[in-house]
Amino acid sequence: MGSVGKPKALLLGEIDHQKKTWEALSSIAELVAPKATNRAEFIAECKSGAFDGTVAAYRTFNSVAVTGMVDEELVSVLPASLKFIAHNGAGYDQVDVAACTARGIRVANVPALVDDATADANMFLILGALRGFNVSMQALRAGQWRGSPVPPLGHDPEGKVLGILGMGGIGRNLKKKADAFGMKVIYHNRRKLSEELAGGAEYVSFDELLSASDVVSLNLPLNKNTRHIISDAEFAKMKKGAVLVNTARGAVVDEAALVRALDEGRIWSAGLDVYEEEPKIHPGLVANPHVMLLPHMGTWTFETQSAMEEWTIGNVRAAIESGKMNCIVPEQEGVEF
Repeated sequence: MGSVGKPKALLLGEIDHQKKTWEALSSIAELVAPKATNRAEFIAECKSGAFDGTVAAYRTFNSVAVTGMVDEELVSVLPASLKFIAHNGAGYDQVDVAACTARGIRVANVPALVDDATADANMFLILGALRGFNVSMQALRAGQWRGSPVPPLGHDPEGKVLGILGMGGIGRNLKKKADAFGMKVIYHNRRKLSEELAGGAEYVSFDELLSASDVVSLNLPLNKNTRHIISDAEFAKMKKGAVLVNTARGAVVDEAALVRALDEGRIWSAGLDVYEEEPKIHPGLVANPHVMLLPHMGTWTFETQSAMEEWTIGNVRAAIESGKMNCIVPEQEGVEF
């Protein structure tokens, strides 16, 4: 059969490690990509009919630079034939799932595969923030050994209470890693987990998690209910000298409130991999030597990135071959399409 009769698969963003796996889809689909370099151009390209016949789209986190957010406006101009969006990432806050559902578009993300790498980065930030390593790492490179004056002593993780807000796959993976460091783990979630899934972590209320934790780790998705879930009122409830770590999405924390809590000494330090307006970072965070900062590297490993690409391409293949993807985001579970 000639390519004219094939459905199209649309690539939004770059594939870095699994190009051959993507190209192998050419046996069942015509592979297309936008020529657009910005949102206005992409919308015009959609309206021109360039992507008509597209059944499934593969999108990356970074493709937002070309298309902008997948919101109601964008969904309204996508080809009527498009029924599936396979997003390469665990977090999918760039995609308005409700708008997609209204248009009959199924959305998939990458569950589980990101858990190990993200929880590793999370544990690194917990250890670094507790121990206060960043101050002396900066001093060492400036030729001042540990620092002048020397920084205050850090804290051991052993015996400390780790409060995990959001006990999904990453939170549960982090719990196992924290066990190895002798931490006591409590958690708050939309719903209490089974004993097996909780793995010995104690379920507590949101307020209790804030007041009882030596380290508060944010592992929850960003949505309208979780935006700025940590702000001035929540910092006021935290233990004086506690540590905040965020590897979820920047906007679950009110960054200005975090800077105030750090500057006023209400919390000891923070470890961050994500920010409200990436790649911009609040200057108050950059200026504070006690804060451990990573530039969104939670899944920045060859093994994890390769596996994520392979999974997402697999979702595109399944969509074209069988009319359903290998997973679907929780908001769409049980929805009739």
